[in-house]
Amino acid sequence: MHTIKLVLEYDGTNYAGWQIQPNGISVQQVVEEALARLLKEPVRVHSSGRTDAGVHARGMVAAFTTAKGLPMRAFSDGLNALLPPDIAVMEALEAPDGFNPRFDAAGKHYRYTIHRGERRSPLCRHYVWHARETLDLAAMEKGASHMVGEHDFASFRTAGCAARTTVRRIDAVDLALEGDLLHIDVKGSGFLRNMVRIMVGTLVEVGRGRRSADDVALLFRYPGERFAGPTAPPQGLCLMEVYY
Repeated sequence: MHTIKLVLEYDGTNYAGWQIQPNGISVQQVVEEALARLLKEPVRVHSSGRTDAGVHARGMVAAFTTAKGLPMRAFSDGLNALLPPDIAVMEALEAPDGFNPRFDAAGKHYRYTIHRGERRSPLCRHYVWHARETLDLAAMEKGASHMVGEHDFASFRTAGCAARTTVRRIDAVDLALEGDLLHIDVKGSGFLRNMVRIMVGTLVEVGRGRRSADDVALLFRYPGERFAGPTAPPQGLCLMEVYY
């Protein structure tokens, strides 16, 4: 058997998330259907994680096994010919036996993008959160500094999160301006359900002056007992890379 590793890029606007589910078409479903056409057999694809409806990816890693020894171009160019325009295989390679894209991952890099322009942008509406208010970036950076390190992120997950432990290690939370866009890059060992979006929502509250930067530290001192900020909209989030 061959284990094939795929690096996928997709626009999540028209999908109900990565994982197959009954309430809509998922990215996983579309990829598996394309693979089944290519290989002439059912295929189960396992990913490095899940993205919610409307969330995008530049570097989602997935893997599957097959007995067919096709050249790697069949799993990149060949598969791309069967995929819709909003999903593409960026890289395909044979992985070692037993490779697990989720459990073998050492870390992930997410980017959240906020549009700070006075007026909304129709052309980037699917990829940003339009925040009209002026944001105090210095305060947001101070708040972000409290998120770096190993903490209990119990206050930064949504209902339904089934994680056994809420302790996670965050290696960096960096803010960078690009014209009217504010990118928030979050890198860490792993993430809870909606954790990055709640981190961003909390930082935006800090930037708007609705909570202090030091209040972020209290969310870790009393995990699960104090409320973090709102969950930022999905369209601003993109999975950039998975590290192994």
